[in-house]
Amino acid sequence: MLLATSMFALLRPTTLHAQETELRGEVSESAILSDQQRKARQLALAAQGQQPTNAAQDNAPTRTYLPASAGAVPDDTDTGDAAETGSLFDPPAATDDTSADIAAPPKPRRRSSTAGQKAADQAEDKAADKSKKKKKSTADTTDITASTTASTTDAADSADTDEETANRRALTIDSADKQKLDPGAERTDAIEGQKKKPEDDPFAATGVKWGSFVIRPTIEQGLTATSNGDSSNAGKSALLSETALRFSAASDWRENSATIDGYGLFRETVSGYPVHNEQGRIEGQLNVDLDNELRAIAKLGYEAVPESASSPDAIAGVSKQPLRQTIDGSLAVEKDAGKMQYTLTGAVSHDFYGDAKLSNGTSLSQKDQDSTLYTATLRTGYEISPAITPFTEIEVGRRAYDQRIDNEGFERSSTRLGARAGVELDMGEKLSGEFSAGWLREAIDDKNLDEISGATVNADLKWSPERGTTIGLTGRTTVEPTTTAGESGDILYSGRLTGERQIRANLTANAALGLDWRDYVGIDGHDKVLSAEAGLTWWLNRYAGLTTRVRTEKLTSNLPGRDYTANSIFLGVKVQR
Repeated sequence: MLLATSMFALLRPTTLHAQETELRGEVSESAILSDQQRKARQLALAAQGQQPTNAAQDNAPTRTYLPASAGAVPDDTDTGDAAETGSLFDPPAATDDTSADIAAPPKPRRRSSTAGQKAADQAEDKAADKSKKKKKSTADTTDITASTTASTTDAADSADTDEETANRRALTIDSADKQKLDPGAERTDAIEGQKKKPEDDPFAATGVKWGSFVIRPTIEQGLTATSNGDSSNAGKSALLSETALRFSAASDWRENSATIDGYGLFRETVSGYPVHNEQGRIEGQLNVDLDNELRAIAKLGYEAVPESASSPDAIAGVSKQPLRQTIDGSLAVEKDAGKMQYTLTGAVSHDFYGDAKLSNGTSLSQKDQDSTLYTATLRTGYEISPAITPFTEIEVGRRAYDQRIDNEGFERSSTRLGARAGVELDMGEKLSGEFSAGWLREAIDDKNLDEISGATVNADLKWSPERGTTIGLTGRTTVEPTTTAGESGDILYSGRLTGERQIRANLTANAALGLDWRDYVGIDGHDKVLSAEAGLTWWLNRYAGLTTRVRTEKLTSNLPGRDYTANSIFLGVKVQR
């Protein structure tokens, strides 16, 4: 009996547990739920003493999925839609295999017994516990799924509605592109929209572009009330119309540079003492960088100025002083060799005079004053530091008159020789310029005339103690030849101390003190000129402003007929571009 029972048990067909629970491949939540429902029905039939049938097992309708919260997305089911939304790892259905001719065999039926009944009770309890845990897990999963679906829908607003409904969990290829941009990766505003840096001088001239140059013109028009119309010993008060034209042009080349500066001043009497005065100057400079640390600097200028009534060569009793015209030019070559600096400069200056108009309507020629000055200067400097460079200069030259013998019978041509020593400063905007002192001598060819010689002082310094304030010091020594009979000429020392203060962005104040000393050669004579000036410029906008200045000047001389005093005040409008 024992052997027969064992053989019967072995020969009885039994379905594997893995096949019964369908654990092959990836198991979906719907398959697990369907299996649990099927087992519950089998236990219920077993408890009633009935045998489950294959029809009841296989054809039982699937329990409808009820979401735990509104808006949750249902999981994949075993219906026909599963083929569209199921996982890629789900095993293919039997109907998908076209080569299968035999259907899967039905599952064998179980016999009910006491042991089976007991096992069914235990399985029912376990199934109830698993069902409770599964419902809780399903609810949590549903909440997470709903949250994920909402965020995905926000990131892909333009996606197709039907496609989202079919599979909201799946990530599309362009889902990352449809997400909102990181605020840090967004485009910034255009350069024009950025906050601009405040200008150092908001009322400075902007200039006009002309080719490769930027031109900054200025026009000043106003009235001058003066106590001495022509700054002479016989001058009287007058009301003058004064017009000043100034301009500067600078190139915007990448390597070399060029500048052009000029001015024109016109004074005409409105009432009072008759004055007719026109003068002007234009000068250009070209800087070219050569090979082997060489640099060339070329200058060319033209000036037209009437002879001053206070000049030693002024002619008394004329209605108009002669016009002196000057054409000058220079060419300099600079070379740096380590800390040594060498500069060789050649210069030419030619003066020619017009005729003087006498009070009786006749003219007086001044051709005997026409002359040309040729000079050559060699400067040697040593750079102690980038800010301080001491230097020495040697100058040689020749002054040649167009008329070898003047109207009085003197040979005015002369030979020039000079030497200077000084220091060049370059401390940026704080202090820059140079200062030198030396000796200069001009020996006249005519032995009856004394040589012109004396100490020389030259300076061109700019100091800025604080931003908006500039103090300048200029000094110059000039040899003034003459054609007066028996006289050689004089040496003129000129010095100016200037100051400019930007009180406000649109209000600028300036002041100047001047001292001129003229020492005559061959006679015991000298002139001293003291001057002072103060002015204000109030800019209405960037292109127009009001300007005013007061000036006083006094000449004191030990020679008769030369003293004078001139006080003046100017009020006008200044326009710039």
